[in-house]
Amino acid sequence: MSLGTFQVLSRAIRFHDRETRVAHCAHDKLAPIREVWDKWVERLPCVYNPGPEVTVDERLVPFRGRCPFRQYIPSKPGKYGIKIWAACDARTSYAWNMQVYTGKSASGVAEKNQGMRVVLDMTEGLRGHNITCDNFFTSYDLGQELLKNKLTMVGTVRKNKPELPSALLDTKDRAPLSSKFAFTETTTTVSYCPKKRKNVILMSTLHKKAAVSRRRNKKPDIILDYNRNKGGVDNLDKVTGTYTCKRMTARWPLAVFYNILDVSAYNAFVVWTEINPGWNNGKLYKRRLFLQELGRALVNPHIEQRQCVPRNPGSANLVREVQAATTPATPTKAKPEDAKGGKRKRCQSCPSNKDRKTSTTCHTCKRYICGEHRTL
Repeated sequence: MSLGTFQVLSRAIRFHDRETRVAHCAHDKLAPIREVWDKWVERLPCVYNPGPEVTVDERLVPFRGRCPFRQYIPSKPGKYGIKIWAACDARTSYAWNMQVYTGKSASGVAEKNQGMRVVLDMTEGLRGHNITCDNFFTSYDLGQELLKNKLTMVGTVRKNKPELPSALLDTKDRAPLSSKFAFTETTTTVSYCPKKRKNVILMSTLHKKAAVSRRRNKKPDIILDYNRNKGGVDNLDKVTGTYTCKRMTARWPLAVFYNILDVSAYNAFVVWTEINPGWNNGKLYKRRLFLQELGRALVNPHIEQRQCVPRNPGSANLVREVQAATTPATPTKAKPEDAKGGKRKRCQSCPSNKDRKTSTTCHTCKRYICGEHRTL
């Protein structure tokens, strides 16, 4: 495909019916790409079962154009963009479920308990997993709801939560590297002081004991497990940014579509390496090799069926190589032709000890060939 053709398709591509766009956008801000997005998200959990640890967090698709639900998150590298809730496998960062945040409802009323609602939506269909999330989501009520679905939770807690006892919030006279625990029948809460007058509070429905690491920092097991599994979604942002197909655009549906392609390519890589664990072992650029093979697998069927060779020399060579590799070789008879002017030269296929001269040349490569070598 030429650059001009790609640019024309990029300008023309749409994901909705133009005639019904205004009516749909009145009650659904994601209407311009809703149909594609819903079908894609529906397919995500069908091909991969996440491991015991699942991470729920927010993503930001960088975008600075006009968008009715564009967000500003200064902690993210892009700062401005489209916020997406995501549930990923903590080990492989496979994107198992996603949901675009479209801002407040049409009535303008702010949503209550949004963090709990998001986690319950993202983990719908999971059983027997542990959910790791940050302090935007974690609460005592969320832990109890997840237990009803046979899920456990580990996460940091904001200090303004009413369910926290005052003994865990007080840092006065607390020694550095000390831990305080609070227990209920289903929940364990820990307050850890990494340094004087500063504490971090975490809540877990997975841990039942006041276990502390023997290392110098004396971190509780709850913190160690949280640190080990909290980066599933952040790593997805990292890997999709390393190899991406996105292009500069002023249309937010196209930015979302580019992100769909990036996440799909990474999910495919995860599935492939899980099925073929020994594929290209020892190489640090396995994902790049996979993307190259994926690209060839997608375009080769179209190249093989192509009747006309492109005018662009680079594209023409690629088409010829693919067609030559996929076309079975059949014995053919060369059609020799006499050299112009009746010149006679040594046969270039005969050994040097044979001084066999001929005026016949190959019609393809124009090399001089004798009667013995004129048939391939």
